[in-house]
Amino acid sequence: MALFKENPFGHILFLKKWLIRSMGVITHQRYKGFNTLEIEGSEIIRQLPETNVLFVSNHQTYFADVVAMFHVFNASLKGRDDSIKNVGYLWNPKLNVYYVAAAETMKKSLLTKILAYAGSISIERTWRAEGKEVNRQVKMSDISNIGMALNDGWVITFPQGTTTPWKPLRKGTAHIIKKYKPIVVPVVIDGFRRSFDKKGLRVKKKGILQSMVIKEPLEIDYENESVASIIEKLEYAIEQHPSFLKVISKEELLAYEEENKERKWRKKKS
Repeated sequence: MALFKENPFGHILFLKKWLIRSMGVITHQRYKGFNTLEIEGSEIIRQLPETNVLFVSNHQTYFADVVAMFHVFNASLKGRDDSIKNVGYLWNPKLNVYYVAAAETMKKSLLTKILAYAGSISIERTWRAEGKEVNRQVKMSDISNIGMALNDGWVITFPQGTTTPWKPLRKGTAHIIKKYKPIVVPVVIDGFRRSFDKKGLRVKKKGILQSMVIKEPLEIDYENESVASIIEKLEYAIEQHPSFLKVISKEELLAYEEENKERKWRKKKS
């Protein structure tokens, strides 16, 4: 029966649709209410094919980043230009959007299990487990699951594997790119670390200007380009290459917060 149609991971699409709708309504005010999300690149989303698209992004919270992307991607596909105005765009959401997340994170609570059902590709991290450094082999089933998700639709990944900025990118992302040859779309986010707690479940501060920039797909020579070359290209694309690193003084930080307040005031006035 169509009502119980499943995706390749055995998730019932009807249930997933209502889950995305419900979570979307609950979280919408976090990006257009308590805080303001500025978006660039909605037109790029509308130009992408239905499958085999890999979004690579920097990472600031466990869940708020990817939830924002679900909002932006669906709003863009419904004709919104750099806006998530009117959450009605989630009435018929794109159901083949997945995101890569650590298995241990997605099993911690009922809430994380619900979030996992919405589209998580849960993998076992090879470098860290339960807060400790580890060194273990990549599970081939994890790689296969990412390939299955790309074959079915779009996949969001955070190649640093951590919310700590400026950390090196994991080479596994480059191997996946060479193996499955997806269209690679960089996404750069900011403001989420200041507005949410580390998990991205609780609003920590209101009135923060959040931003999401969707860039043009990268040009990659899948056959001849080295893993190191692809990693460097990704680092520049998501603005996490060491050359972007700089120390922000207290004066600069205060000026940035004042700019946020000014933007918020101008928005209310308009």
